[in-house]
Amino acid sequence: MKSTPVLRRMIAVLKRLITCILLAAGACWLAGILLFAFLPVPFSAVMIDRQISAWASGDFSYVARSNWVSMDEIAAVMPLAVIAAEDQKFPQHWGFDFNAIQAALRHNERHGGSIRGASTLSQQTVKNLLLWDGRSWVRKGLEAGLTAIVELVWTKRRILTVYLNIAEFGPGIFGVEAASRHFFNKPASRLTSGEAAMLASVLPNPIRYRVDKPSIYVVRRQQWILRQMRQVGGEGFLIENHLR
Repeated sequence: MKSTPVLRRMIAVLKRLITCILLAAGACWLAGILLFAFLPVPFSAVMIDRQISAWASGDFSYVARSNWVSMDEIAAVMPLAVIAAEDQKFPQHWGFDFNAIQAALRHNERHGGSIRGASTLSQQTVKNLLLWDGRSWVRKGLEAGLTAIVELVWTKRRILTVYLNIAEFGPGIFGVEAASRHFFNKPASRLTSGEAAMLASVLPNPIRYRVDKPSIYVVRRQQWILRQMRQVGGEGFLIENHLR
């Protein structure tokens, strides 16, 4: 059946609308990347998503909390813990760990129901700051493109600083300063190695895993992270790679 002139006009209008939306989103993402290269991040896309979801479900007590702090206001053991836990090749790669991606693909092929991720700290920062949760190819494609731009514009230290300030550590708790004060009643500058490793241990799923009521898995992961922190070289690793 041939399309009518009205239908063709509607399709043309829809295409222009989609194009405008994509261009506007791209401009916002680029502006955000440029501005947050030096300005504190007031909120992230994940924080907005969590807040709206809570309100939509009728939970008006939920408040996404975050307190921005500079890297100098965070104990050195905290960035060391997240690198040891999440991305030990962070100083060397350009946003993507292709060896980890290949290993994850092999694992996922062998264990269909068990999905292993291979996102670097750079990718996680982009996802948390600018995108949304989910495993769609559209989101992953956007994440890859934006990660490449962030790696070009930001320093590794900046990526790590933003990550630590927007990472989710529990329901409504975003950023290491808010997490440190909530769980340990102290600023992030005074975190111990054990506390930093405990915070890092819940990062794979901060809704399921609890800092205040750690499961056996979380405690074991904390101990593994502590060993990895020593094996990568301790705080000297951060200094050597210009992350402090």
